[in-house]
Amino acid sequence: MLSVVLDSYALLAFLYKEKGSKGIGALFEKALENGQPLLICSVNWAEIRYVVERKSGVAAWEKNRFKILSLPLDIVPVGQDLAELAGEIKASKKMSLADCFVAALAKQRKGEIYTGDPEFKALEPEWKIVWL
Repeated sequence: MLSVVLDSYALLAFLYKEKGSKGIGALFEKALENGQPLLICSVNWAEIRYVVERKSGVAAWEKNRFKILSLPLDIVPVGQDLAELAGEIKASKKMSLADCFVAALAKQRKGEIYTGDPEFKALEPEWKIVWL
C-alpha cells in the first residue's frame, strides 16, 4: 500500500465536514485497521493550526488539536533532506512553499497526495494526486 500524504486542505475538509471529509474519514479507519498511519508534514500542521485559529478561534484549535492527535496520523518533522527536496520542487513549480513540502514528503515516502487544492495540478502526472 502506498503511503498517504495529506495536504492541509484534506485535513481541514475532514475537520469542517467539507467536500471529501467522508473519504478522509474512511482513510483514517483504514489506517487504523492496517497500522499504517497517514502522513502530514509539520509545515502543513502549522497551516492547519493557523487556519483553525483564524476561522474558529483558539478554543476550537485546542479541541481540534486533541481530536487530530488521537487519529492514526504521523506529523513528519522537516529535516535537511526534506527541506532540500521541497526547495528543488519550489524552484521548478509554481506552488506555495507549504504545498512543496507536501510534494516533497510524498516523493520521499513514495506516497500519494490527498487534496482538493488546484495548485497540485502542477505536479501531474509525475505525482499521484487523489482529488477530493
